[in-house]
Amino acid sequence: MNYQWYPGHMTKAKRMMQENIKLIDLVIELVDARIPLASRNPDINELGRNKSRLILLNKADLADEGMTKKWQSFFEKQGYFVLALNSRNRNSMKAINGIVAQACKEKLERDRKRGIIGRPVRAMVVGIPNVGKSTFINSFAGKACAKTGNKPGVTKGKQWIRLSKTLELLDTPGILWPKFEDQAVGLKLALIGSMNDEILNVEEMALSLISYLAECYPGLLAKRYDLPEELPADVPTPALSVLVQIAGVRGCIAKGEELDLRKASALLLEDFRSGRLGRITLEEPTETAD
Repeated sequence: MNYQWYPGHMTKAKRMMQENIKLIDLVIELVDARIPLASRNPDINELGRNKSRLILLNKADLADEGMTKKWQSFFEKQGYFVLALNSRNRNSMKAINGIVAQACKEKLERDRKRGIIGRPVRAMVVGIPNVGKSTFINSFAGKACAKTGNKPGVTKGKQWIRLSKTLELLDTPGILWPKFEDQAVGLKLALIGSMNDEILNVEEMALSLISYLAECYPGLLAKRYDLPEELPADVPTPALSVLVQIAGVRGCIAKGEELDLRKASALLLEDFRSGRLGRITLEEPTETAD
């Protein structure tokens, strides 16, 4: 199965970012902590060049805690400021102002030397669909979210949102990329729900997830679904055997009393995405990761 998405809005969003990047002090990039590399837009590095950079490993409450620490170290070694958080939890947002000040320390020092005191840092939040960009903005802004009016040089209609006394956000759409060559990236994005399941083969996705979990999180599915130790002998692959067992244990029955593997697949994917399977990360940082 080929995974492709969003060939449409890319040009407009990318042009908007290029037009406004000169007004920005900081690029805040949200990624999904379960797939920190696969959920990064490869165009952001070029567009955000020469700007302070902050990577937020969002949905960290769903990701493997030990693996998240490895990813944090991985990105920090590349020169990024990094913070793991759950943007749905207001308490986890408290560290944002501190790390923003840290990321923009040189800019704030330059302002101080010029006699500019109290000018907020101007940031642009970027991220692919379903990494929680809107949730982050709304959670961080809370009820204090207020538009501060047009700024000089900003295209008509653009607005700055004051998130705090020290941080303003340019309210522009996120940036996507039109296609990806590595289908493994597409699979990971599909697994976390960044694409519409209705256009995907959910059984194929479930089998891929089962194979990965069997290798990296052995015993997790058996514990979650109380599966019997013996795999069915008449099923061609171990992953399919596990899916058949899940369908049986959870009563996923189609017409004619046959097991409904599509329903079992959807159940498995929902359990993974919601965190009911536990904290799982689908990729690990390596020296060759790019």
